[in-house]
Amino acid sequence: MSEEKSFGSVLRGFRQERLLTIEGLAEASGVSVRAISDMERGRSRVPRRRTVAALAEGLGLADGDREVLLAAARSASSASSASSERSMAAAWTALPRSVGDFSGREAEMSRLRDAAGRAVAGAGASVCVVTGPPGCGKTTLALKAAADLAEMFPDGCFVVDLHGVESPMDSGEALLRLLKSLGVTEYQLAQLDASGRAGLLRSLLGDRLCLVVLDNARDEGQVRPLLPAGGRSLVLVTSRRPLSGLEDVDRLPLSGLAQAEAVDLLRRILGARRADAEAGAVAEVAELCGRLPLALRVAGNWLTVRSGWSVAHLVQLLADEERRLDALTAGDVQVKAAFELSYRQLTGQAARMLRLLSLVPSPDMTAAYGAALSDTSVFDAEDVMAELVEAGLLQTTFTGRYKLHDLLRLFARARLQGEGVAEREVADERLRQWLLETATTAGRWFKDGYGAPPSTWQGLVPLGSTEQARSWLVSETAAWFAALRDAAARGEHVRVAETAEALEVVCGGWDGWGRWGEVYRLSSEAVAALGDLRRQAVHLNNHAWALGYEGRYREAVERADQALECARRAGDTSQQAWAMIMATSPHKQLGELQAFLDKSRAAMELSEATGDHKNWLVAVQSYRAALRDTGRVEESMALHEPLMAFLDAPDSPLNQDVADHVRARAICGLGRDYAALERWSEAAEHFRSGLLHVQRVGIPYAESSMLLDLAKVLIELGETEEARSCLHRILAFGETAKSHDVAIAQTLMDSLPAE
Repeated sequence: MSEEKSFGSVLRGFRQERLLTIEGLAEASGVSVRAISDMERGRSRVPRRRTVAALAEGLGLADGDREVLLAAARSASSASSASSERSMAAAWTALPRSVGDFSGREAEMSRLRDAAGRAVAGAGASVCVVTGPPGCGKTTLALKAAADLAEMFPDGCFVVDLHGVESPMDSGEALLRLLKSLGVTEYQLAQLDASGRAGLLRSLLGDRLCLVVLDNARDEGQVRPLLPAGGRSLVLVTSRRPLSGLEDVDRLPLSGLAQAEAVDLLRRILGARRADAEAGAVAEVAELCGRLPLALRVAGNWLTVRSGWSVAHLVQLLADEERRLDALTAGDVQVKAAFELSYRQLTGQAARMLRLLSLVPSPDMTAAYGAALSDTSVFDAEDVMAELVEAGLLQTTFTGRYKLHDLLRLFARARLQGEGVAEREVADERLRQWLLETATTAGRWFKDGYGAPPSTWQGLVPLGSTEQARSWLVSETAAWFAALRDAAARGEHVRVAETAEALEVVCGGWDGWGRWGEVYRLSSEAVAALGDLRRQAVHLNNHAWALGYEGRYREAVERADQALECARRAGDTSQQAWAMIMATSPHKQLGELQAFLDKSRAAMELSEATGDHKNWLVAVQSYRAALRDTGRVEESMALHEPLMAFLDAPDSPLNQDVADHVRARAICGLGRDYAALERWSEAAEHFRSGLLHVQRVGIPYAESSMLLDLAKVLIELGETEEARSCLHRILAFGETAKSHDVAIAQTLMDSLPAE
């Protein structure tokens, strides 16, 4: 690499050579995603030496490459120092009145009051940058702060409207007017060039107690000449862009209001009596406005002018997504116009990306979504999405993901529709295909015969381990589930069936999600359309399982019976046995103990006759439970020995992990037998033994069930403290435990005497 390259290009080159995303380098170096993106794009000042050292460490650079990076930083630092003195922009206006019905933002106002106090005391940063998307109330907050804090700054309060979004004001004229407002004479100004005037402004702000609002800043270069180097003045900068290149400043990012604050703002505009008369509708308006202050104010003003209309009528208008932005217009104030100003500043690539991101069916996203939609690499998508962040049209969350405001999503979707059907359909297909292919690949990690992705598979996200696969499935649930439903609606039966089949094992350890019923309803309908009876039995059985976990027991029995019929017609004895097993627990929950007993026994006998070891193991334990529940405990206990003999046989077909799991459940089954006979000590002994076995395998949801059994027995024995410890362990599993077990554990915990 040549030292003549910019620091950003050198950094980017090293990062891509090591196949690191910006997020990956941020994690490795401790430097934020936003800072790295700004450096690579040349939108921020060159970092300090310790930041460059952290980046080099995160990249794992050898001494030679490390020196290349440091040299690029030194070179850029010299250029930055020379150019920063030449970059100036400002325009002065009288202090406008603040909004009389200002509402919410208590935490933000408190932070600004604290910042003012520190500035006046000379104990903190003298600049605070307020950033956020269009319409989030940056200017309103800054003006409210200026009005409230004016008494702390006796040397004057000033507002500088930089007009940064549309047509930046002439910097020389703005600087002159601001200096004149601070008492500088024409004669003094005539003796100074542009650099001298900027220096004089810094000096005056450093010596006096002034509050300056630099509103609507375009970029860092526009505000740097207007910032004090120290002293006791306070400068509030507002911008749609994050201005992350500014150093030694406080930052106050804004987004939508909290729901209660949004409702309160509408109440202030409408009046308490009118708002409280339709409190539910007012809350709906707040949600439909995305709790964006500009949208809320437009909606409130709209209702104020149309005093004869109900709030519910506005809800009806806003509920139509295609008309919502047009409805949010009051006089010359339009939400859509605020978005349009920023949209027009985008490059072609960024404008296209914004339009495409409106297709993402989840509240937030990673750069991989942008890559899938635009058919580019994750690296390229990150660069383009960084421009959207810079423009204030895309937000980054504390987890490093991106978020598009609901109203901006509607704005972008309308622009996408304006580009024609073809681009939208192609991009939508790319996203749907990527989501379902990735979900399928991730799910197959857990299925026998698959495991790791094949070497030929190239994805946009890492799926190199079961942990990465499960993490992706959980974090992107909303998106792949929406893609699955969309595929089903489009009649993509093969894609729907393959995705649902890949997730069969995952769903068993993630029963608390609550949407598996719909997943397997859709897949059952898909395989029915394909005319494959055996696959239909498989998916109907999965649907029966999901319905049972949702507490829809009668429907679960009906679906299992349908699966049994399909399996019989297909001649598949394994699915026949499984269909009967899937009906057993719902029958038990419905109080139909004879059906529970009969189907368990039939499944056990069929599996034994056909040599189906997997189903036999499940069926025999189900049959034991049925015997126990019908009072035939001794018969249940008698089945324990043949079950253990099967597990101990030298030619057992089970691998060690599965055998350990089954053994643990069998031992706990014997513990339940002893508990049914009220032989509590023996029951506790077997539950403890079963726990040791399942802990070796490491299956949290199975461990939680056994801990629950043990806790119940310990309560009977009066061993309250050990029972409490078991319940604490269940609750500590969180989402990895069965939701039913967690609920019961919490109830038992609440019933125990206080510690």
